[in-house]
Amino acid sequence: MSTRRYLHLILTTPAAMLRDLDDVTAIRAEDASGGFGVLPGHADFLTVLDASVVIWRRADGGSECCLISGGLLRVEGGGRVSLAAREAIFGQGPGALRADLANRRAALDDDDRQARTAQLALQARAVRQMLLHLRETPREPAP
Repeated sequence: MSTRRYLHLILTTPAAMLRDLDDVTAIRAEDASGGFGVLPGHADFLTVLDASVVIWRRADGGSECCLISGGLLRVEGGGRVSLAAREAIFGQGPGALRADLANRRAALDDDDRQARTAQLALQARAVRQMLLHLRETPREPAP
């Protein structure tokens, strides 16, 4: 068992390094299997994170959280945690960020529904045009 007391958390997006903290005592995140925690001395691993809220606790007792739009979390050497996210939004608390996440998911679902409806309309219009063209094309008599 490691005697490491803290985690070193590095949080980045493609545009910037957002956090580089060396006094993190615990991290909570979510992947496809559900929520999990990382403490000092954790085994090395790599996981793909879903769009979710990530929370970490600092040595002074404070905590911070952010909404990520998905990414990768890697633990190395029992103490170095790298989180690479597509996007990270910091907020007042996990409850507000979870509500924001729910709203974003609902908006994406609505966008998907609209795109599927538009695609079906285009397909139906294409089929109607083909049928119209086939009806108007004169057929040659059979020999």
